[in-house]
Amino acid sequence: MTHPADDILDGAVYRTGVPYETFRRMREQQPVRWHEPGVFPGFWSLTGYDEIREVLRDAGTFSSTAGILLRPLAQGDDPGGDRTLALSAPARHAALRGAIADWFVPRNLRRLGRFLDDAARSAVGAAVAAGRVDFVTDIAARLPVDVVCAFLAIPDADRPEIVDWTTDAFCAGTAEERSLAHLQILEYFGALVEERRARPGDDLVSVLARVRYEGALLPPEDVVLNCDNLLVGGTENVRLAMSGGMLTMLEHPDQWSMLRDDVDGGESDGTLGTAVDEILRWTSSATHLMRRAVHDVTLGGQRIRAGDRVVCWLVAANRDPAHFADPDRFDLRRTPNRHLALGAGSHYCVGSRLARLEISTVLREFIAQVGEAVPDGSPEFLDSIVVNGLRRLPLKLTPRAV
Repeated sequence: MTHPADDILDGAVYRTGVPYETFRRMREQQPVRWHEPGVFPGFWSLTGYDEIREVLRDAGTFSSTAGILLRPLAQGDDPGGDRTLALSAPARHAALRGAIADWFVPRNLRRLGRFLDDAARSAVGAAVAAGRVDFVTDIAARLPVDVVCAFLAIPDADRPEIVDWTTDAFCAGTAEERSLAHLQILEYFGALVEERRARPGDDLVSVLARVRYEGALLPPEDVVLNCDNLLVGGTENVRLAMSGGMLTMLEHPDQWSMLRDDVDGGESDGTLGTAVDEILRWTSSATHLMRRAVHDVTLGGQRIRAGDRVVCWLVAANRDPAHFADPDRFDLRRTPNRHLALGAGSHYCVGSRLARLEISTVLREFIAQVGEAVPDGSPEFLDSIVVNGLRRLPLKLTPRAV
């Protein structure tokens, strides 16, 4: 007999949006709940903010090395276990994160910011000129890929294919198409890593190719996996948050008008900052993060055994009324807003500043160039328990009067 909470494991349920009511009942009735094995291995569901933050902050007790996403039993553990930044044990994670974080210095972020300004202005301008746009593929997917390609120094001629592969990796209609796109990305980076080891530059691929751990360079396969994660992870969540935020603002025109008035009035930095954080909280594009207990521990009154999987439902934590006043209200001026959309602890998103910059830049350009945006058909959601967001968001645009 199935339990109502098992609906959260059915990707089809998410085609109409996140089942927030189910997550609310779980959080109120049993915030740490055991799911028996079936298609997925047995695991503990966490839906309360406090328990989830505790898990994410304690990498010594709750390990990410077996994978950070709930996978069907038939797929086994994540092949990137203890090889990529997100899936590494503390010592290896520190070595990888140190190299990557050092690249995101203000000088590089300023350079990427100038690039992003130009790219956003061009993309939004082209969309306004056309009058119709699929916001997901034409703007929200395109710009983050362009930025990641810039800091990975991917040649201009290769970028159209990278955009297509990255979009297909999460938005293609079938699992086979999505898998093929991932393989194409891995093959591309395999050749690129060999090239950068022979002729290094100041790009992030070259940085990763020179990382040493325990006295040796990372194996080429590990560098490739990290590049793939940076490309896919660095574009996917931004795309989903950006497009989900746009849809939500269309559904809440009072919030969009308020944001436009604040930006027009010269208050863009502070208002855009709080707006971006509310978009991140509201969309919670990474639906969940998984960890595995290293040793026995008590959590939320439940005894978690060593080896048990613990799934942290970020979409539930970010609507917890114990930490967010009126959590089901979209409020672009919400403060404080200590959401967990970008994780917490040592595995907090290394590209968080860049992600915020990308979303705020697109919002600023939309305010500057778009007079009116209205739906041009029904939005289409992804059917995934891993990521929360849109596959398509067709819009009609009119230019803003000068």
